[in-house]
Amino acid sequence: MNHGSPPSPPRKPPPIPGGRRLVALDVGGTSMKGAVLTEDLRYLSSLRRPTPKGEDAVEAVHAAVDALLAEAGGDGAAAIGVAVPGIVDDDTGTAIWSENIGWRDVPFRERLAARTGLPVRVGHDVRAGGTAELVLGAARGARDALIVPIGTGLSAAVVIDGRLCVAGGYAGELGHIPVGGAAGGADEPCVCGATGCLEAVASAAAIGRRFTRRTGREATAATVAALAAEGDPDAAAVWADAVEHLAAALVAATALLGPEVIVIAGGLSEAGALLMDPLRDSVRRRLTFHRPPRLVRARHGQDAGRLGAALWARDLLPG
Repeated sequence: MNHGSPPSPPRKPPPIPGGRRLVALDVGGTSMKGAVLTEDLRYLSSLRRPTPKGEDAVEAVHAAVDALLAEAGGDGAAAIGVAVPGIVDDDTGTAIWSENIGWRDVPFRERLAARTGLPVRVGHDVRAGGTAELVLGAARGARDALIVPIGTGLSAAVVIDGRLCVAGGYAGELGHIPVGGAAGGADEPCVCGATGCLEAVASAAAIGRRFTRRTGREATAATVAALAAEGDPDAAAVWADAVEHLAAALVAATALLGPEVIVIAGGLSEAGALLMDPLRDSVRRRLTFHRPPRLVRARHGQDAGRLGAALWARDLLPG
């Protein structure tokens, strides 16, 4: 895909006092959240914009960074961190592919560094959130961990011996573990082209879709959770099915990686005990000799990706 040349950046305003600034941008499938922060991670300003599709999304990322640099005040910005979805090569800062956005092989780090003259780190949005939880959140102090955000999609940040596992951008695709035999759902189609993937049965999007198909009533995952808490039998059945599939995948990951802690993040984690209590019970029931991981909710919520991007930017500062 030819993305053309990025537009010229705006002229920078005069420098302002107050030291170096970090520019952080978390690009999601539907919206992007940005911020300017101090080195000690105090928020100075925030930005939120919709994420368009395809070529327009590439230009929207450039424009969002420009806007944040302007907010940082001339020479105040010292480094940039950007988190993007899909398959991302963190080593080169290239967005290899995104099903939801539609870009392919976009060299964001190279472009943003040339465009701004600043050090830039670009990586996967889930690994950005994982960085925030590992350094400042629910996985702090752990050397082996999984951070699992459950939203429209489902993925994981994998921490092994204190380091994020990247594997050229392909590590952590927990949502595409086949779990159809765990509690039905083997024929559920996934956006990846396979059937029976975890994402097709246990993501927030899948929960809403399966409830609608079962009842004919339109619903989001949050609606299904609320109905299940009220005792609605259809909602309870869909919810329980999703929990069992998720537990099966977490047990497989535990057997392979031996995490000390599994952090559940994303919109679905907002269900609290309705999700966490049966999930813990199901994981414990399935484990035998394995080290049982602690299952906890994320600490930084929807801000984790932006905070992780800021931590990446701070790591680039000299001195």
